[in-house]
Amino acid sequence: MKLRNLILSSVAAATFLSCSTTTDPQPYEGSITQIPFNQVSLQDDFWLPRLNTQKRTLVPFSLEKTAYAVDNLRRVGAYLRGEKVTKPLEGPYYVASDLFKVMEGAAYLLTLEKDEALERQMDEIIDVIAAAQAPDGYLYEHHIMPPHLRNPRNRAGEKPYTYVDHSHELYNMGHMYEGAVAYYRATGKRKWLDVAEKNAKHINKVFFEGDPAYNDGKPVMRAPGHEEIELALVKLHQATGEQLYLDMAQKFLDIRGVTYSPQGEGVQTPDYAQQHQPVRDQREAVGHSVRAMYLYSGMADVVAFAGDETMQPALDAIWHDIVDRKMHITGGLGAVAGLEKFGPAYVLPNMETYDETCAAVGNVFFNYRMFLMSGDAKYLDVAEVALYNNVLAGVNLAGNRFFYVNPLETDGERKFNHGTAGRAEWFSTACCPSNLARLIPQVSGMIYSHAEDNIYCGFYIGSETSVPMAGGNVTLKQQTAYPFDGNISIEVTPQSEGEEFTLWLRVPTWSGEKFVPGELYDYADENGAKVVARINGRKVRSEVVNGFIPVRREWKAGDRVELELPMPVRYSVADERVEADRDRVCITRGPLVFCAEEPDNAEQVSGYVVDKVGEQGSIAPFAEGIMKGIPTITIDASNSPLKLIPYYSWNNRGDGTAMNVWFKTANAE
Repeated sequence: MKLRNLILSSVAAATFLSCSTTTDPQPYEGSITQIPFNQVSLQDDFWLPRLNTQKRTLVPFSLEKTAYAVDNLRRVGAYLRGEKVTKPLEGPYYVASDLFKVMEGAAYLLTLEKDEALERQMDEIIDVIAAAQAPDGYLYEHHIMPPHLRNPRNRAGEKPYTYVDHSHELYNMGHMYEGAVAYYRATGKRKWLDVAEKNAKHINKVFFEGDPAYNDGKPVMRAPGHEEIELALVKLHQATGEQLYLDMAQKFLDIRGVTYSPQGEGVQTPDYAQQHQPVRDQREAVGHSVRAMYLYSGMADVVAFAGDETMQPALDAIWHDIVDRKMHITGGLGAVAGLEKFGPAYVLPNMETYDETCAAVGNVFFNYRMFLMSGDAKYLDVAEVALYNNVLAGVNLAGNRFFYVNPLETDGERKFNHGTAGRAEWFSTACCPSNLARLIPQVSGMIYSHAEDNIYCGFYIGSETSVPMAGGNVTLKQQTAYPFDGNISIEVTPQSEGEEFTLWLRVPTWSGEKFVPGELYDYADENGAKVVARINGRKVRSEVVNGFIPVRREWKAGDRVELELPMPVRYSVADERVEADRDRVCITRGPLVFCAEEPDNAEQVSGYVVDKVGEQGSIAPFAEGIMKGIPTITIDASNSPLKLIPYYSWNNRGDGTAMNVWFKTANAE
């Protein structure tokens, strides 16, 4: 079955100077399997320190901040056991989801390195979760507790599943499933996974079969207002092999916008939770951006794992709507503040934008799934830009202060970040810090993937892994200083000498005519340089296919593949319809967006005029301090030098600092 319609960048067959081959490399027409994070060893200076920060700071800090969610669950367990409970639940009705996300991140860290104390802490929390589950599988604090012990500020409906639009009952459970699967994979322990499966079977009965204890025995047949359970059910299916969970994911997608559509204003508009149309009829990215990205991720999963190609036209159109009309150059989504929504086409403000960190996390999830579904590198290119820019900007270098909102310009005074003019220690709605806790450890699982006799190198990160192939495992050892340097070396060692397969090397969009796929942004300079691939020192001559250089040969132990991705300083301009960026340029290098921050510059950073578009300037890393090793770019601008730093690294030297991404040119009024 063909799961995609592949478009080749060239119809010419690939030929190679360094090897002979019996067949020309052809794109694989089916879903692709990733090499999981726990089977990839990181050995680089960019991501490995971040994992150490996750382990040392971010995850413990986040577990401490979500401890009251554990206390809520503990009170629910006591109530179910018949014990006297007097203290009401604390916090919002979705707080358990933040706990589950942090626990998912902790599970990934346990996979990477044994930690008996952390595992013991996880087991203790899992015991509390299991005790808070009702006998029939229901697990939601607000509705298990009697009214006088609920938080009166929470609007979650009077009874279970009566306010599916905004109760977050299914959203919480989706994040619990993801955490339970991660912990099962990390430790082999089933207790939390059993809780998740019991709940999933309960939900299937209530929503699709009918349960006398809920909704008068009639199937609820309503999709959740906050998507998440759809993609989580696919993960549960992958971990257990149970077909029911994949079927449930598809059913929730099938009924969205069919069995129910809300009517009202604000969060009750039909498109806020993408309930305005059946998913197969949707063609634009609308509504709450995080909910939307989780929905689209679930749809891509169902295409890949259930072979439901009927969703593909919707996914293709939605993807183009995002990258052609609604995405910031940082990979940020959801430009409209207040309702955290996608805005109208080309409305992409800089200072007033929203670009929630969670939406960028969703952008990574969605595009990575689109790659696995299709084999097209353009999706990895979008995921990479979102990851290295908007996502990483969401947490400081120390791992303990966060952005919920990610503007592209600040004046140092406006309190853009939920009441602060810089990073915050935490938020009352803590979805962003907890999402960072679980995404960053998963990055190693996005580097390599495979299908039949094809191995894909999607992200360039110093690492080592073993890929299962027909003739035995193939060991790959990658060395690189990416994203600061574009030289990549991969040593290939097949278990079976002379095994033939294709190694696909991604050629990022940023190395060509534009920084990121889509029609929104184009380079305004002529600084491009040729990408070069070599095998054992000899150049490879190949046409780029779906964003990859395919290298097919009979491999021998110690074969070395080298890829040179030149990283000149580039200048991007936006589509003229993006009013905020008209007559302005954004400066990038490799996959990184650069910005100017107040501590490095003598003048107001938004006032600089870049009148030498194309100038390479000088590149030098910080020599000391929290920014040590991070590169800077210095160029001439207006009447003084302009110093730039990677966007992800801004606001690490004190709050209340001005910052700017898009700079005026000589044409600006």
